[in-house]
Amino acid sequence: MDVINQLYPSDKQLARLNTEPDTGEIHLLNLFKFREQAEYSDGRTTNLSGKEAYEIYSKSMVEVLNKYSAEVVFFSDITGLIIGEVDELWDAFVIVKYPSRQALLDMVNSDEFKAFSIHREAGLEGQLNIETSIP
Repeated sequence: MDVINQLYPSDKQLARLNTEPDTGEIHLLNLFKFREQAEYSDGRTTNLSGKEAYEIYSKSMVEVLNKYSAEVVFFSDITGLIIGEVDELWDAFVIVKYPSRQALLDMVNSDEFKAFSIHREAGLEGQLNIETSIP
């Protein structure tokens, strides 16, 4: 199994999000790999770690999530692997509940998300987002 951390969905993943029927409430499991040192695309110098830059983004996003009726369900650092094997563990994860896939799409296309994403991009080396739903 290949694992590829990315910052944004591929064209194929976006097409799935936009074309599959919206089945209602979803939970998004986000696995994060932070940069050791934040790297801003505008070239600014910073002493922030990747995790610190991401925390700026995540604190700003709480209000944005509320606007789209989404909420953080759980956040935690990842401390070890009990079963299985991967080359490298992620650093942290969050589970976010959205009322629908459309709410997620509306949020990531919002001006607020785009404005705060500079900190997200500076802090993350990559991530996996896994869509889940309760049967």
